[in-house]
Amino acid sequence: MTQQKNNSKVIAIIAMMFLFAMVAFVTNMAAPFGNIWGYQYSWAGMMGNMMNFAAYLFMGIPAGKMLATVGYKKTALSAIAVGFIGLAVQYVSSITGAGVIVAGNVCLNFIIYLLGAFICGFSVCMLNTVVNPMLNTLGGGGNRGNQYIQIGGSLNSLAATLTPMLAGILVGTVTKDTSMDDVAPLLFIGMGVFLFAFIVISFVKVPEPALERAKAEKAAGVKKEKDTHSAWSFRHFTLGAIAIFLYVGIEIGIPNVMNHWLSLPTEAGGIGDFEGAATLAGSLAAIYWLLMLVGRFTSSFISSVVSTRAQMITVCTVGIILILIAIFMPVSATMSMKFDWGFLAVNGQFPIKCLFFILCGLCTSVMWGGIFNLCVEGLGKYTEQASGIFMMLVVGGGVMPLIQENLLAHTIGYVESYWLIVLMLAYLLYYALIGCKNVNKDIKVD
Repeated sequence: MTQQKNNSKVIAIIAMMFLFAMVAFVTNMAAPFGNIWGYQYSWAGMMGNMMNFAAYLFMGIPAGKMLATVGYKKTALSAIAVGFIGLAVQYVSSITGAGVIVAGNVCLNFIIYLLGAFICGFSVCMLNTVVNPMLNTLGGGGNRGNQYIQIGGSLNSLAATLTPMLAGILVGTVTKDTSMDDVAPLLFIGMGVFLFAFIVISFVKVPEPALERAKAEKAAGVKKEKDTHSAWSFRHFTLGAIAIFLYVGIEIGIPNVMNHWLSLPTEAGGIGDFEGAATLAGSLAAIYWLLMLVGRFTSSFISSVVSTRAQMITVCTVGIILILIAIFMPVSATMSMKFDWGFLAVNGQFPIKCLFFILCGLCTSVMWGGIFNLCVEGLGKYTEQASGIFMMLVVGGGVMPLIQENLLAHTIGYVESYWLIVLMLAYLLYYALIGCKNVNKDIKVD
């Protein structure tokens, strides 16, 4: 019986990690797709990303309630189905003949694309709401819970690495003729993976802590009383919710703004005035996500002995140093990247400062799992509610990069816009040093 229970747990862990990868694959389509729309409309580069993350604002809390009412498995299956629909809608935007002008100079294709991105945002929000608390629970919380989240994050980063690279291969160089039709194969891959995931998860037994707790209370005749407290009653959660809002802005903003800067030609505000600029930019962005994989994979080994708080303090400090070096390094200092793998060929120069942006992937890699782990520690029965709120504030991944790109990059410059990243990292350092301490242990969480 014990062996059967252990086998079921292992399958559940694998299933949750598989879903973790799906989150990144869908989310990271926004940046390379944004290069296509950004050439046509200077303000549109981050709009798909914004719509993707805006969905978190609307779905975060409902997704948390879904966990408590219908359970983890049904929430996951619903999320996968919604994701399939979202990618299908984005594909419709690539169909020739949809380019009808409907408002000013904005075409119907773009509006359909934004709708698809918004629907996909609902999907990844629900998936994130499922996988993070489930992996933390399967690991028993604490350092082991963080370890499981970091392992899942490694697969997440692998998918994140492949997405911009594949998009770069499909696009090559962004021109006036580049359209969503060029990246349609990527959408088909996504839909195929969602279909496969739906079939797999349908046959997997997933633990349902919230449903089991409600069932036990009902069997015992316990009347559910209205709580006088909530997840917001815990200071370390409230400060952590702000931290996650800023963190996702950091994670997305660092590679995406760099991607746009390197991809777009001078006339569109970038420096990509050479053949294959989008391929080069996509390859560099892919290295950032690859380093996130390396960081999470490494953290998965050390998290059982090195505390989450210690890891957070270290990576926040190093991240600030790397961004400052990148800001002050002259753009004229460049290096070349040249290779030809047949299916992927790159030949161009880029500012060395981009290497320091890329190295930040090692730092941001452990922040998601670390903040979530510190946020929900000691919340008990408020964990599901906290997870929903947590996901709602992931909208920061749309808001902060949009501010960095449209408000700062187009006024003070792309490189100078990274001062916003420095300020956000400084807050995360404060949270790791002081804000993560649970000062509300008197609140009953059983």
